[in-house]
Amino acid sequence: MKTIDSIPVSKIHRASKLVSTGAKVGVNYLKYYGDKLTKTETEARATLNENNAEDIYDSLKQLKGSALKVAQMLSMEKSIMPQAYVEKFSLAQFSVPPLSPPLVLKTFKNYFGKQPNELYDSFNSTSVNAASIGQVHVATKNGKKLAVKIQYPGVAQSIASDLALVKPIAMKMFNIKGKDSDKYFKEVEGKLIEETNYILEMQQSKEISQACKHISNLLFPQYYEALSSDRIITMDYMEGEHLSEFTAHNTNQETANKLGQALWDFYMFQIHKLKKVHADPHPGNFLISENGELIALDFGCMKTIPNNFYIPYFELAEPKNISNQKYFVQKLYELEILREDDSKEEVEFFTEMFHELLSLFTQPFHVETFDFSDSDFFGKIAELGQRYSKNTELKKMNGNRGSKHFIYINRTFFGLYNLMFDFKAKDVKINNFKNL
Repeated sequence: MKTIDSIPVSKIHRASKLVSTGAKVGVNYLKYYGDKLTKTETEARATLNENNAEDIYDSLKQLKGSALKVAQMLSMEKSIMPQAYVEKFSLAQFSVPPLSPPLVLKTFKNYFGKQPNELYDSFNSTSVNAASIGQVHVATKNGKKLAVKIQYPGVAQSIASDLALVKPIAMKMFNIKGKDSDKYFKEVEGKLIEETNYILEMQQSKEISQACKHISNLLFPQYYEALSSDRIITMDYMEGEHLSEFTAHNTNQETANKLGQALWDFYMFQIHKLKKVHADPHPGNFLISENGELIALDFGCMKTIPNNFYIPYFELAEPKNISNQKYFVQKLYELEILREDDSKEEVEFFTEMFHELLSLFTQPFHVETFDFSDSDFFGKIAELGQRYSKNTELKKMNGNRGSKHFIYINRTFFGLYNLMFDFKAKDVKINNFKNL
């Protein structure tokens, strides 16, 4: 893979990169209008989506940082984003062009004040894995194989300016309006700032691995503080296959069920017992060991779940509460889905919309065991998402809905459901976490 010798760091340089990408997108739309003269609308739109996804991703992968992280987050919204974007943006999860070896050594020295060979017995300056915020290198020390994660230069300093550039696009995409919409962007900005703080990530990684080490078929690396800093983390190198690569060829249903149960238990234990969750459940953060165990990595994005959100959120997972109209509406107000300034039409529309969404999305919580290989269930979720994304009535209304906590909790569940479906896990014990 081609390497990168420099990353745009200044606000002007990064902004100009995005502006040039906008120009390419404009050209793609001109082509689209031309294509509509000779092709069907579906064919022309598909070509437009492919060209835009390619140009936007090519720009973001050079910028790295929060701009690329947002693309990674959007790739998980499979029911909202066109497939071309999902496929291209999902590359941001674990496959982007890495920094060149000379830039790696320069960056390491800037962060640590020492060269890698002063800390490790050996260090490979060619990356084995590059993502949105940092890349991983293999090192050894005292006979142990290590993974060294190095943050890209300038990432932490460019978060606010990157989000300011991305904000207008996101607001249009998700139909967010109103002066209080900033709460959502502040939530994302705060989490991205946390993700660039590797001292915090080190602390969170040790805490979560200690708290969840008893869960069956789940493994974590060990972390080394003496070989880490605010921009570098050293941990055990974990041998395994990326989750998406494993699920592409696995035909052993027993292994799929075992891994699916481990993943589900890991998330339910965090959410219900720790009230804190690994809010970045994409394939690049999980490996499958040779013995068929799940390896969890990268705890930079942890979301604390306050009780005033946790209680009403999971009360709406119970069928009796969903079917109780008065109680259901009360919880929608508590969760800020319904607003005091809503019109009668908005109250009726969003009550009906969320009743339909929650009746479907919470089905796994209505039974003791659930079949996450059920393509009908996931097909209905996708169909519902597509239907509302095209709903002209919804587009006229303020999409500024829900507590700020929804951003990462919903992201967690969308990601978790997608991974469970990738495993094709069956007979998953939903409440098994209560016995852990």
